Amino acid sequence: MQAAVIGLGSMGQRRIRLIKQYARQNETAIEIYGIDLSQERRKNCEAEWQIKTFGSLGEACDAAALDCIFISTSPLSHAAIIRDALSHGLHVFTELNLVSDGYDANIALSAKNQCVLFLSSTFLYREEIHKIREEVGKTDKPLRYSYHVGQYLPDWHPWENYQDFFVANRRTNGCRELFAIELPWLTNIFGAIESFEVQKSKMTGLAIDYADNYQVLIKHTSGHQGLLAIDVVSRKAVRNLEIYGEDSYIEWNGQPDGLSIFQEKTQKVEPVLLYDHIDQLENYSSFVVENAYYHEIEAFFQEMNGEQVALYGFEQDKIILGLIDQIEA
Repeated sequence: MQAAVIGLGSMGQRRIRLIKQYARQNETAIEIYGIDLSQERRKNCEAEWQIKTFGSLGEACDAAALDCIFISTSPLSHAAIIRDALSHGLHVFTELNLVSDGYDANIALSAKNQCVLFLSSTFLYREEIHKIREEVGKTDKPLRYSYHVGQYLPDWHPWENYQDFFVANRRTNGCRELFAIELPWLTNIFGAIESFEVQKSKMTGLAIDYADNYQVLIKHTSGHQGLLAIDVVSRKAVRNLEIYGEDSYIEWNGQPDGLSIFQEKTQKVEPVLLYDHIDQLENYSSFVVENAYYHEIEAFFQEMNGEQVALYGFEQDKIILGLIDQIEA
């Protein structure tokens, strides 16, 4: 198999590392190529990862018989790259798009060319999310939740100025990215959103032209309800979830070892350990678990082989992005 990673920044290099890991663990030969406009990034990646790199997808396709690509560029560039890749008959794995530009055309093109169109939704591959879904599914009684996710925007990428990457753009802003990360798994567990109420404002001096904090009161079609607080303000990186009902209580602090569940037998809230091994990188928040990034790459290759269907796709994302549009409006 021959795979190309487009965009050799931090996320692109994460994908390279995990593709190599997948190849080792599955004893599969995968030839990896890098694609980036930056000569410096290409040179650094060639040295660090021992891969050949190109300046464009066209160059890579001329030089190698590619099977698939991983798109790790800025979200507003995704639609054109996806279309180009599908036109070359390549299976596509893409990071969050944050906007629905080109969705209908690319969905149709992927079907026409029989290419997998796989959209990252990493939290759906977290063990904690699987366990929470299992616990919520055990009750037929209504549940309530409160969920706060926040981190001060300049701390997201300490190695670069927040004004120099896509979160500075109103269309792909920081709060929008957090909504796009959290809403897919929240709706997967609690059901589609029937209605919501929004409070939002800008409370920082950050050089951004969008609201930096949201509180959204949500009613799901299942009868469950929740309060979702999203911000790029909190000086402590925070992900705090509390779910409660007459017979249920679940709390999670975002850490891989931070899930606790009320146990009927003991009548106590007890920690639940889900990982034999936790793979994390030093320069990322402790909330970031590499295991989930690996599992969605695994799912992409499995779908390429016709073995399973992805947990999330462009059709579902159109609904989520439309919902975020309404929340922002």
